[in-house]
Formats: sequence, structure tokens, C-alpha cells
Amino acid sequence: MNTAGHSEATARRGLELNPFRGLRYDPDRVGSLAAVTSPPYDVVVRPDGLHHLQSADPHNIVRLILPQAATPEARNEQAADTLRRWLDEGVLTTDPDPALYVYEQRDGDGMLQRGIIGALRVSEPAEGVVLPHEDVMPPVVADRAALMRATRANLEPLLLTYRGNGAAAEVVEETAERPPLLATTTEDGFRHRLWAVTDPADVGRVQSDLAHHQALIADGHHRWATYRRLRAEQPSPSAWDHGLVLLVDTARYPLRVRAIHRLLHRLPVADALAAVNGLFRVRRIDKPLPEALAALADAACAGNAFLFAGDGTFHLVDRPDPDLLARTVPADRPAAWRSLDATVLHATLLDHVWHIPEDSPAHIAYIHDTAATVEKAERDGGTAVLLHPVHEEVVRDLARQGVTMPRKSTSFGPKPASGLVLRALEL
Repeated sequence: MNTAGHSEATARRGLELNPFRGLRYDPDRVGSLAAVTSPPYDVVVRPDGLHHLQSADPHNIVRLILPQAATPEARNEQAADTLRRWLDEGVLTTDPDPALYVYEQRDGDGMLQRGIIGALRVSEPAEGVVLPHEDVMPPVVADRAALMRATRANLEPLLLTYRGNGAAAEVVEETAERPPLLATTTEDGFRHRLWAVTDPADVGRVQSDLAHHQALIADGHHRWATYRRLRAEQPSPSAWDHGLVLLVDTARYPLRVRAIHRLLHRLPVADALAAVNGLFRVRRIDKPLPEALAALADAACAGNAFLFAGDGTFHLVDRPDPDLLARTVPADRPAAWRSLDATVLHATLLDHVWHIPEDSPAHIAYIHDTAATVEKAERDGGTAVLLHPVHEEVVRDLARQGVTMPRKSTSFGPKPASGLVLRALEL
């Protein structure tokens, strides 16, 4: 663990964001721009989600980011072949000039998010420029790396945040007053707009401002680790020295932070509750999901709390035995880390009480959607463990100390739609 920390003021080298020639769908060659988009590869959680996206349009981006074939090698080869075919057919076309891209998302509840998409210099954690806050699973990194090698492309941007409120934010606001390159509304009700920033003066203002900042990985730890792996494989300089990102200034546009829940496939709720009896307080909540989540939020204000589901009702599990925590939670981390719900879940419940490996897909799934987690648990006879979200500043403060949270601790959003702009390494 790195505990040296990285303050924004002491970061020796800031963010280096470069323009690139975006690869985008030709609207005349697809049914609609909305029909070819997808959530990020790891957020396709509906039981029929993959089929639904594939059926939306034969050119949906999910055919590149989640190709389907019998073996990993065949999947990656299929994605590469599909990308080459779409390029040859003109389904995907390359913008004429290198650009940074201003990206906007709106929903029906008044949420507005804007940021800048570009090719960011890949840096190592020790540089303190891009701060991870979660660990990664090596098999996932290997899988994403194999896909990127095969396609030689960054197929979707990862999401980074920084706090600036400076010249880069001004360029974003000025650009958003102009007619966009594209505008579409996806089936989740989000409206998306994209602009190209090609003027050298505007690009220079963005780059000069970002050079004084560091960023937090909000979503895409595995893809960032993949960028680092691929860069290390190539002699520098090369196109792999940079990776596709969306940078959002949360001083202007705060992100929503939600929890990522756990689905324990092989642990029935009755067994989960029996194992924690006497170690935590357990209360049955015979109320609908929204009210059960409200009870979880209230309990989380006082300490560690979880909501178990899967047997047709909810069980609020809180007030862990202090001696249990002292025995199971590592003591060599900051107090803010030791008190995280995700820390107690992994160190105490998964490791010590239930003996469930956190990196085994056969035992555990990580799901963003609350209702989907509960539904899957009830259908499959497992246990859904619902968590309360962590505040962004807690995440950022720990990341600046060089302390990573347990994997899949947070879900920042809204996440950028995949399929609006891609980066090909050869262009």
C-alpha cells in the first residue's frame, strides 16, 4: 500500500490531455445514434441486456465492447473483424481534424453534466496525476487488454473527475452554446450532445489549465490499469502512451455517487443471517425497497450497516461487534478506510464470517442496479447485500493518501454512453 499521498499542490506533472481524430458513427448508416449506444461494458446488468442491445441495431457498440463467441480469443478476433468491417463500410468514420470533445448529458430530473473527452497521457500511480481509489481484478484487466490489442482501439472512455473551475470549464461552457456535432436521447431518458473543439487557442486553454490538476478515477479502474499495461508493452513514444477519457470538473458538475451491491450466488439468506447472529444486530424490514433503503441510510449515519435481501423481505444488519472488527479489519490503514462499509463487508463478512472469495464469479457478482440485485437474489436463491453510498470527498481524500478502497466500492455517474466517440490507435 502506498501511504505517501498525493496532494494536488505537490503533483509534479499534471494532466496532459491531447486532441485526437474521433471515430464516430455515420448517422445515415445506422438506425439511430441512440440505437447504437450502450452503457459501459461492465454495466450491462439486465438479464436480457446484451440481447436487447444487440437487437436495437446490428451496429450497436456492444458488439465491439462485449463480443460473443466460444473462446476469449474468438471474441477478440470477432470484435477486431467487426470494427474493420464497419470502417470499410463507412458505418464508422473518422473526423477530419484532431479535436477535444465536449460531452453533455441531461436527464428529465434536471441533472446536467458536462466534460471533455480526449486522449490522456497514461501515468503511473506514483506520479500522483491520476488517482485510483479501488483495486482491480487481474483477470478483468487481462481480458480488456486482449480486446484492445486485437482492435487497436479505445472503444469507450473511462470517467475521471477533477476540481478546477478554471479555463477548461470556461471552454466547455462556451462550446456548449454552439450547435453540436450530434444530439440523441437514449432509452433511459438521457439526452446526449457532443461538440468538437479544434481551435488551437481553445485547446491550449484547456491543456494549460489541466496541467495544474490531478484527477480521480470515478469509473474505469480496470480500463485505466489496461492502458498502463498496454503502454508498458510498447516502446515509447507510441499511440499507447495515451488513453481515451472523459474528464468532468466536479466543481461545476458534481457527480452522483451510488453504491455497488453484492450478489452472493451460493449463500441463501437464512444461512447469511445465521452466520451473523450475535455478531451484528439484525432487524427485519417488511416494507418496500424505497423504505428499506431509507432505513439503511438512517442506520448508516451511526455506523456500518447493510441490507440483506433475497427471501422476499429485507433484513437490516448493523452495529457490528467492536471486538469482531478489531480482529478482522486491518489496523494499518486510516480510520476513514477502516470504517467504510465496503471494508467491513470484505474484511469481516466475506473473508471471516462467510469465507467467500471476492474475486470468484461463481460466488459473487457486483451489480450497480439495486432492484436488479434484489430480483436476481430472489430468483436464484442467493443473498443480495445492499450498501449505502460513500461521499465523493471521502473517496477523494483516501485516494490522495494513496489508499485504495475495496474493489467495486462506489458507482459514480452518470457514466458516459459508449458508442458516441471512439479512438483508433492508428489514426
